[in-house]
Amino acid sequence: MALVNVKINNIPVQVEEGSTIIEAAKAAGVKIPTLCYLKGVNEIGACRVCVCEVKGARSLVAACVYPVNEGMEVFTNTEKVRQSRKATVELLLSNHNKDCLSCVRNNNCELQRLSLELGCSAHKYEGVKSEAKIDASTPYLIRDNSKCVLCRRCVAVCKEYQSVAVIGANGRGFDTHIACAFEKPLGDTACVGCGQCIVACPTGALTEVDETEGVLKAIADPTKRVIIAAAPSVRVGLGEEFGSPIGTNVEGKMVAAMRRLGFDDVFDINFGADLTIMEEGTEFLNRVQNGGVLPMITSCSPAWVKFCEHNFPDQLDHLSTCKSPQQMFGATCKTYYAQKLGIDPKDMVVVTVMPCTAKKFEKRRNNQNAVGEYDIDFALTTRELAKLIRGAGILFNELPEETFDAPLGIYSGAGLIFGATGGVMEAALRTVSELVTGKSSKKVDFKEVRGTEGIKEATYKIGDKTVRVAVASGLANARKIMDMVRAGTAPYDFIEIMSCPGGCVNGGGQPIKSAFERNNYDIRAIRAGSIYDADSKMKLRKSHENPAIKQVYEEFFGAPNSDIAHHVLHTSYVPRSKY
Repeated sequence: MALVNVKINNIPVQVEEGSTIIEAAKAAGVKIPTLCYLKGVNEIGACRVCVCEVKGARSLVAACVYPVNEGMEVFTNTEKVRQSRKATVELLLSNHNKDCLSCVRNNNCELQRLSLELGCSAHKYEGVKSEAKIDASTPYLIRDNSKCVLCRRCVAVCKEYQSVAVIGANGRGFDTHIACAFEKPLGDTACVGCGQCIVACPTGALTEVDETEGVLKAIADPTKRVIIAAAPSVRVGLGEEFGSPIGTNVEGKMVAAMRRLGFDDVFDINFGADLTIMEEGTEFLNRVQNGGVLPMITSCSPAWVKFCEHNFPDQLDHLSTCKSPQQMFGATCKTYYAQKLGIDPKDMVVVTVMPCTAKKFEKRRNNQNAVGEYDIDFALTTRELAKLIRGAGILFNELPEETFDAPLGIYSGAGLIFGATGGVMEAALRTVSELVTGKSSKKVDFKEVRGTEGIKEATYKIGDKTVRVAVASGLANARKIMDMVRAGTAPYDFIEIMSCPGGCVNGGGQPIKSAFERNNYDIRAIRAGSIYDADSKMKLRKSHENPAIKQVYEEFFGAPNSDIAHHVLHTSYVPRSKY
């Protein structure tokens, strides 16, 4: 692509033709503040925080959408620019709930940061405030429009990333607010609970339902055996809450912190992922050999499952009947492990730490109670675990490296890579290829299904069978795949779908990154890279070789897809309204 020469604050730079001012400024070492802008998702130039002066232009321009051209001269920090930005933010503050000290986003709020950087007065403009209601109609998310700045980032990700589009701007002028159509509660819509709106929000207008108090009460109850387990991607996200670079693997310190919080057992959802591969891989082979419904589609992502129930209820037979790794883990705790300990499942509390807000919905779905008690009692996000650690005064960065407890803390690299898009498929291929041939294979890496692309395809020769697979992340991409499945034109045998773009490493429960970080770093790829790096260094990299998995089948389940395995580890789905 052709290059153009521009000047940013008198600094000459060359950038690709078609670049925006904000991109050219970054090349010149200048950060232009933004509020509504998310690259490739929400490029509407609406908030006016990014305005700059362009030599020869009659007015200030929005740097996030204004393209550069040959010879352009841009000024990002003139008095006119500073005063404009300051006035814009002060007007936003005039209609904002400034209860910052108790806000979950205190010290991680883009409006708060802008106000400080621009030297704004929180009370420059006082007057009537918009009427704002709190929507707490779901078990996973709370919307507080008194903290909303109408940036529309949540609206954009809901529509563009996820093709769910259940929220938008209602009303006009001063009465404009973000809500669902006809002012319906979010819980009465086809929202899937993915939480991408939460991690896109620059303020505290969107938060997860906080379950930390319930967990603390359970830990304090001497009659309860309280178990905690973390999902694969939590270990490459949690450190960011304590100042570590993006994607730092803090597994050892995370385990140490969980012990210091007072949990009786510190296990790993990776065990549940390995268990999922045994059940799902066997189910896939049974479908192939016995004429079952193909393509079979993974069921690990609860937001994806709910999306399918709402939008493709006629295609539910394609979903694997396997519970997700979280639910398999909880069900195994309250059956096999409770029996092993000789305690009543009612006296066991299972807490999970997930990168996903939809897990809060999943744990209360029907058919997620293997012994009459819910498989999972509390589902925390990565952010909630960080809150517990800070609240307990634990010096996270000074902790030693510790390891998970046995037996449900033993896992393989296959279970670990579940956190990245393509990871479930690769883990399944590692096991299915050996189940089909009956031979151990040196091929462990199936790199064709790796990467952050929205849709990936691959074909593998397994024994005398050709297996065609597809991987999709982000529900907009899932919709494309499912339209083909519905039309009967999908040339696949096995499909992995994750609701969040890039997979669980980019889940709605992960640490919230600023728009600047999201726009300039591939957070998904960095976190996923840490997972694959850890997998590559493990001796145990296949689910079926996990000794703890072998043990649980020998002592309890018998064999994958056995009657008891179906009762404890499998589930069902229900058609839901599209609206």
